Amino acid sequence: MKKLNYGLLSFFCICLFSSCATIVSKSNWPLTVNTTPSGAKIEITNKKGATIYNGITPSTVSLASGDGFFAKQSYQIKLTLDGYNEKIIPVECKLNGWYFGNIIFGGLIGLLIVDPATGAMYKLETKYINEGLEKKGSSDTASLNILDINDIPAPMRNHLVAINH
Repeated sequence: MKKLNYGLLSFFCICLFSSCATIVSKSNWPLTVNTTPSGAKIEITNKKGATIYNGITPSTVSLASGDGFFAKQSYQIKLTLDGYNEKIIPVECKLNGWYFGNIIFGGLIGLLIVDPATGAMYKLETKYINEGLEKKGSSDTASLNILDINDIPAPMRNHLVAINH
């Protein structure tokens, strides 16, 4: 009988003092950035204007979704390449659905303290950025870019669609 009581007490404590989004989800999310043509400079800044990443496309970066207690993060991705127009892309975080799992599993500690503190209550809205850069002085006409499969980052290859004749 004592084993059963300790088991129930342990289960109750785990449910009461855990946090659903922190356990089931995460607070850092991958973002893959690719450009056509590749080799563009990437500068990622957070909502406070601090540069958190500099690199070259294609690239995959891990971005935090939280910015303090009950605060979501947002980013600006600046793409630059000599001879091409600069492009700035906003990236937002949104409320993570797993956060509401605290109502059933995580309890008040997870709902009001752990998930908001770790940033797991938010998730990165964008997973992939694939931007075509426009040459300086060119018009806004649409164009078709043909890429070699080896120029496409591995995480983005899963999103390719085969075209049959």
